[in-house]
Amino acid sequence: MAGKAQPDRRTRADGELSRERILDAATEISAERGYEGTSIALVSQKCGLPASSIYWHFKNKDDLIAAVIERSFGTWLTAWQVPDEGAARERVQGLAIQIAKALLNSPDFIRLGLMLALERRPVEARARAMFIAARTQTYHQLTEALRDLTPELTDAQLHQLVTYAIAGADGLFIAKEVGGDAVDLLELFSLHAHALYDSAIRLISENAGQ
Repeated sequence: MAGKAQPDRRTRADGELSRERILDAATEISAERGYEGTSIALVSQKCGLPASSIYWHFKNKDDLIAAVIERSFGTWLTAWQVPDEGAARERVQGLAIQIAKALLNSPDFIRLGLMLALERRPVEARARAMFIAARTQTYHQLTEALRDLTPELTDAQLHQLVTYAIAGADGLFIAKEVGGDAVDLLELFSLHAHALYDSAIRLISENAGQ
Protein backbone atom coordinates (compact mmCIF):
# COMPACT_ATOMS: atom_id res chain seq x y z
CA MET A 1 0.00 0.00 0.00
CA ALA A 2 2.78 2.44 0.94
CA GLY A 3 4.57 1.67 -2.33
CA LYS A 4 1.43 2.52 -4.31
CA ALA A 5 0.72 5.75 -2.39
CA GLN A 6 4.11 7.25 -3.18
CA PRO A 7 3.72 7.06 -7.00
CA ASP A 8 0.17 8.39 -6.68
CA ARG A 9 1.43 11.40 -4.75
CA ARG A 10 4.18 11.94 -7.30
CA THR A 11 1.65 11.76 -10.14
CA ARG A 12 -0.56 14.35 -8.47
CA ALA A 13 2.43 16.61 -7.82
CA ASP A 14 3.58 16.29 -11.44
CA GLY A 15 0.04 17.06 -12.56
CA GLU A 16 -0.08 20.22 -10.46
CA LEU A 17 3.29 21.37 -11.78
CA SER A 18 2.12 20.80 -15.34
CA ARG A 19 -1.08 22.73 -14.66
CA GLU A 20 0.88 25.68 -13.26
CA ARG A 21 3.20 25.67 -16.28
CA ILE A 22 0.19 25.75 -18.57
CA LEU A 23 -1.43 28.59 -16.61
CA ASP A 24 1.81 30.59 -16.55
CA ALA A 25 2.12 30.26 -20.34
CA ALA A 26 -1.54 31.10 -20.94
CA THR A 27 -1.27 34.14 -18.68
CA GLU A 28 1.71 35.50 -20.58
CA ILE A 29 0.23 34.90 -24.02
CA SER A 30 -3.25 36.22 -23.21
CA ALA A 31 -1.76 39.35 -21.64
CA GLU A 32 0.05 40.05 -24.91
CA ARG A 33 -2.52 38.85 -27.45
CA GLY A 34 -5.87 38.97 -25.66
CA TYR A 35 -8.51 36.26 -25.67
CA GLU A 36 -8.79 35.92 -29.46
CA GLY A 37 -5.04 35.80 -29.98
CA THR A 38 -4.52 33.02 -27.46
CA SER A 39 -4.61 29.45 -28.73
CA ILE A 40 -3.92 26.00 -27.34
CA ALA A 41 -1.13 25.62 -29.91
CA LEU A 42 0.62 28.79 -28.70
CA VAL A 43 0.24 27.77 -25.05
CA SER A 44 1.65 24.34 -25.88
CA GLN A 45 4.64 25.91 -27.62
CA LYS A 46 5.22 28.31 -24.72
CA CYS A 47 5.02 25.80 -21.87
CA GLY A 48 6.70 22.92 -23.69
CA LEU A 49 3.86 20.48 -23.02
CA PRO A 50 1.84 18.73 -25.73
CA ALA A 51 -1.69 19.91 -26.50
CA SER A 52 -3.00 16.61 -25.13
CA SER A 53 -1.64 17.57 -21.69
CA ILE A 54 -3.41 20.92 -21.85
CA TYR A 55 -6.69 19.25 -22.82
CA TRP A 56 -6.25 16.82 -19.94
CA HIS A 57 -6.42 19.77 -17.53
CA PHE A 58 -8.75 22.09 -19.46
CA LYS A 59 -11.56 21.18 -21.83
CA ASN A 60 -10.97 24.14 -24.17
CA LYS A 61 -9.37 27.58 -24.46
CA ASP A 62 -12.24 29.30 -22.69
CA ASP A 63 -11.87 26.95 -19.72
CA LEU A 64 -8.13 27.67 -19.66
CA ILE A 65 -8.55 31.47 -19.70
CA ALA A 66 -11.20 31.23 -17.01
CA ALA A 67 -8.68 29.34 -14.86
CA VAL A 68 -6.10 32.08 -15.47
CA ILE A 69 -8.56 34.66 -14.15
CA GLU A 70 -9.59 32.49 -11.20
CA ARG A 71 -5.98 31.92 -10.14
CA SER A 72 -5.13 35.62 -10.11
CA PHE A 73 -8.36 36.78 -8.47
CA GLY A 74 -7.25 35.93 -4.92
CA THR A 75 -4.44 38.47 -5.07
CA TRP A 76 -6.76 41.08 -6.60
CA LEU A 77 -9.44 40.61 -3.93
CA THR A 78 -6.93 40.88 -1.08
CA ALA A 79 -5.74 44.22 -2.47
CA TRP A 80 -9.27 45.63 -2.10
CA GLN A 81 -9.44 45.05 1.66
CA VAL A 82 -9.38 48.32 3.62
CA PRO A 83 -6.56 48.41 6.25
CA ASP A 84 -7.78 48.00 9.84
CA GLU A 85 -5.75 50.77 11.47
CA GLY A 86 -5.59 54.55 11.13
CA ALA A 87 -8.04 57.37 10.54
CA ALA A 88 -10.67 56.94 7.83
CA ARG A 89 -8.79 59.01 5.23
CA GLU A 90 -5.54 57.15 5.94
CA ARG A 91 -7.27 53.79 5.58
CA VAL A 92 -8.78 54.76 2.23
CA GLN A 93 -5.36 55.94 1.06
CA GLY A 94 -3.81 52.69 2.30
CA LEU A 95 -6.39 50.77 0.26
CA ALA A 96 -5.50 52.77 -2.85
CA ILE A 97 -1.78 52.04 -2.45
CA GLN A 98 -2.48 48.32 -2.01
CA ILE A 99 -4.47 48.27 -5.25
CA ALA A 100 -1.80 50.21 -7.14
CA LYS A 101 0.91 47.81 -5.99
CA ALA A 102 -1.20 44.81 -6.96
CA LEU A 103 -1.67 46.26 -10.44
CA LEU A 104 2.06 46.87 -10.79
CA ASN A 105 3.03 43.42 -9.51
CA SER A 106 0.31 41.33 -11.18
CA PRO A 107 -1.37 43.30 -13.97
CA ASP A 108 -2.52 40.27 -15.97
CA PHE A 109 -5.83 39.81 -14.17
CA ILE A 110 -7.15 43.29 -14.86
CA ARG A 111 -5.53 43.60 -18.32
CA LEU A 112 -7.08 40.39 -19.60
CA GLY A 113 -10.31 40.95 -17.70
CA LEU A 114 -10.90 44.40 -19.18
CA MET A 115 -10.30 43.03 -22.68
CA LEU A 116 -12.96 40.39 -22.06
CA ALA A 117 -15.37 42.80 -20.38
CA LEU A 118 -15.43 45.04 -23.45
CA GLU A 119 -16.23 42.17 -25.81
CA ARG A 120 -19.80 41.31 -26.83
CA ARG A 121 -20.54 37.84 -28.13
CA PRO A 122 -23.71 35.91 -28.97
CA VAL A 123 -22.60 33.35 -26.40
CA GLU A 124 -20.73 34.83 -23.45
CA ALA A 125 -17.31 33.32 -22.79
CA ARG A 126 -16.97 31.57 -19.43
CA ALA A 127 -13.78 33.56 -18.84
CA ARG A 128 -15.67 36.86 -19.26
CA ALA A 129 -18.43 35.70 -16.94
CA MET A 130 -15.84 34.77 -14.32
CA PHE A 131 -14.21 38.19 -14.53
CA ILE A 132 -17.57 39.96 -14.18
CA ALA A 133 -18.39 37.77 -11.17
CA ALA A 134 -15.00 38.62 -9.64
CA ARG A 135 -15.65 42.34 -10.06
CA THR A 136 -19.09 41.95 -8.54
CA GLN A 137 -17.54 40.30 -5.49
CA THR A 138 -15.03 43.15 -5.29
CA TYR A 139 -17.87 45.67 -5.51
CA HIS A 140 -19.74 44.09 -2.59
CA GLN A 141 -16.59 43.81 -0.47
CA LEU A 142 -15.67 47.46 -1.04
CA THR A 143 -19.24 48.58 -0.38
CA GLU A 144 -19.25 46.93 3.04
CA ALA A 145 -15.82 48.35 3.87
CA LEU A 146 -16.86 51.91 2.99
CA ARG A 147 -20.15 51.46 4.84
CA ASP A 148 -18.15 50.83 8.01
CA LEU A 149 -16.03 53.94 7.42
CA THR A 150 -18.89 56.24 6.40
CA PRO A 151 -22.14 54.89 7.90
CA GLU A 152 -23.85 58.24 7.26
CA LEU A 153 -23.99 57.58 3.52
CA THR A 154 -27.13 56.19 1.91
CA ASP A 155 -27.09 52.97 -0.10
CA ALA A 156 -27.44 54.99 -3.30
CA GLN A 157 -24.46 57.17 -2.36
CA LEU A 158 -22.36 54.13 -1.49
CA HIS A 159 -23.20 52.60 -4.85
CA GLN A 160 -22.13 55.81 -6.58
CA LEU A 161 -18.85 56.05 -4.67
CA VAL A 162 -17.89 52.39 -5.10
CA THR A 163 -18.69 52.50 -8.82
CA TYR A 164 -16.55 55.65 -9.06
CA ALA A 165 -13.71 54.02 -7.12
CA ILE A 166 -13.57 50.93 -9.33
CA ALA A 167 -13.97 52.91 -12.57
CA GLY A 168 -11.19 55.24 -11.45
CA ALA A 169 -8.91 52.28 -10.76
CA ASP A 170 -9.63 50.94 -14.25
CA GLY A 171 -8.84 54.29 -15.84
CA LEU A 172 -5.60 54.77 -13.93
CA PHE A 173 -4.47 51.27 -14.89
CA ILE A 174 -5.12 52.06 -18.56
CA ALA A 175 -3.23 55.34 -18.19
CA LYS A 176 -0.25 53.39 -16.87
CA GLU A 177 -0.47 50.86 -19.70
CA VAL A 178 -0.46 53.70 -22.25
CA GLY A 179 2.00 56.06 -20.54
CA GLY A 180 4.45 53.51 -19.15
CA ASP A 181 7.16 54.86 -16.85
CA ALA A 182 5.94 58.43 -17.35
CA VAL A 183 2.91 57.56 -15.19
CA ASP A 184 3.40 57.28 -11.41
CA LEU A 185 0.62 54.83 -10.54
CA LEU A 186 1.14 55.02 -6.77
CA GLU A 187 0.88 58.81 -6.80
CA LEU A 188 -2.22 58.77 -8.97
CA PHE A 189 -3.95 56.19 -6.80
CA SER A 190 -3.16 58.28 -3.73
CA LEU A 191 -4.78 61.27 -5.44
CA HIS A 192 -7.77 59.10 -6.36
CA ALA A 193 -8.14 58.02 -2.72
CA HIS A 194 -8.26 61.61 -1.49
CA ALA A 195 -10.83 62.50 -4.16
CA LEU A 196 -12.94 59.52 -3.13
CA TYR A 197 -12.81 60.40 0.55
CA ASP A 198 -13.49 64.09 -0.10
CA SER A 199 -16.54 63.10 -2.17
CA ALA A 200 -17.79 60.96 0.71
CA ILE A 201 -17.41 63.86 3.16
CA ARG A 202 -19.25 66.20 0.80
CA LEU A 203 -22.15 63.77 0.47
CA ILE A 204 -22.34 63.33 4.23
CA SER A 205 -22.40 67.09 4.66
CA GLU A 206 -25.22 67.38 2.14
CA ASN A 207 -27.17 64.69 4.01
CA ALA A 208 -26.78 66.60 7.28
CA GLY A 209 -28.05 69.80 5.67
CA GLN A 210 -31.25 68.25 4.40
